[in-house]
Amino acid sequence: MYPLKFRPILKERLWGGTKLKDVLGKPITCEITGESWELSTVEGDVSVVANGELSGTSLQQLINDNAEQVLGKSVFERFGTEFPILIKFIDAKQDLSVQLHPNDELAKKRHNSFGKTEMWYIMDADEDANLIVGFNKDVSKEQYSQSLAENTLLELLNYEQVKEGDTFFINTGKIHAIGAGVLLAEIQQTSDVTYRVFDFDRKDKDGNYRELHTELALDAIDYEKKDDFKVLYPKKTDTVNPMVDCPYFKTNFLELTQDLFLDTSKRDSFTIYMCVGGSAVVMNDFGETSISKGETVLVSANTTNILLKTKGSKLLEVTI
Repeated sequence: MYPLKFRPILKERLWGGTKLKDVLGKPITCEITGESWELSTVEGDVSVVANGELSGTSLQQLINDNAEQVLGKSVFERFGTEFPILIKFIDAKQDLSVQLHPNDELAKKRHNSFGKTEMWYIMDADEDANLIVGFNKDVSKEQYSQSLAENTLLELLNYEQVKEGDTFFINTGKIHAIGAGVLLAEIQQTSDVTYRVFDFDRKDKDGNYRELHTELALDAIDYEKKDDFKVLYPKKTDTVNPMVDCPYFKTNFLELTQDLFLDTSKRDSFTIYMCVGGSAVVMNDFGETSISKGETVLVSANTTNILLKTKGSKLLEVTI
């Protein structure tokens, strides 16, 4: 299977803007587009191939027909025919709601879903843009509930100012929010389960407050202050720089000024490339596909080598 691109699945969000179009070239037609889903098998939002002879074929169909070849034997044994990763670009013109995600056990019990561990790579940030990540002190469940009742939750939260290249790992249970002015790449478990706990008293386009998940969140929150979210990674050029290695995905950062050859014969996993700067050509045993900033390519697991041809690019590499 040659390297595959997929049609972006564009999502309108009340907090969205136009950076997906202005910075990444996405074909948005609405000025509140918040997300571009790049790779997904979430029901109702399944990615479709956009390039080559497989154009028009869904990612789910490719996996159903060739699971081990696409996913890798060990990935197939672990996840079956469900693609375990959801890849997005997110543009926050306004602050997102304060939220968190349940772990696997809770998500399975309540929603028959995976939990949602995720990673953010900041691609663009307005001056003084920030994220909310965790609490600024240890908090009890009672203190947290009282802060919601008194509308003082924001006083308990930890704010992180961000710039391009900053990377954050968001464990399940960690309270968080993407701040206004941030454009980022998101890598996460395949799950769309979110517990929204504070939404700045905003109303949707129909004048309604969005649903809060106050009770569901109480047993899912990690109330401890933890400084475990900032990902410090090497930034050497023309090599593979490890970023995150967790049970759900592994990510590397590649800043290339020249071609790079990778032996993937022992990699029992698909490989995803998200281009966060410049452009490149991704080549494998079966063909080649160009990639530029804001695009994503999937390389099947039965690839024995990958050649990245470029004169200048920044790539996030994702495997299982």
